[in-house]
Amino acid sequence: QVQLVESGGGSVQAGGSLRLSCAASGKIGDANFMGWYRQAPGKQRELVAQITSRGGIYYADSVKGRFTISRDNGKNTVHLQMNGLKPEDTAVYYCYLKDPLVSGDYWDQGTQVTVSS
Repeated sequence: QVQLVESGGGSVQAGGSLRLSCAASGKIGDANFMGWYRQAPGKQRELVAQITSRGGIYYADSVKGRFTISRDNGKNTVHLQMNGLKPEDTAVYYCYLKDPLVSGDYWDQGTQVTVSS
């Protein structure tokens, strides 16, 4: 069984910064993907950023240049540094782990990020 523990999030004014972290534990394969989706009220879930176990990184166009995803060396712990936050970044952010060869897909319960103008 895999567990995801997310921390961070909260409320900030536009232009501010927040940092999300997510730690995965359990039986996890070496080839995996971790990252965050987000979902705002009335909108579809959007992939925000992803990092593979080999360091490959993806960002949504909407966050490029503002968000930075990183991964602790040799660990299944990822961080999302969010700078220059905008009101449109307001959403519930869900950490996920995709481990296609060993344990499957896992999501956490989500954390609210609210950016006020």
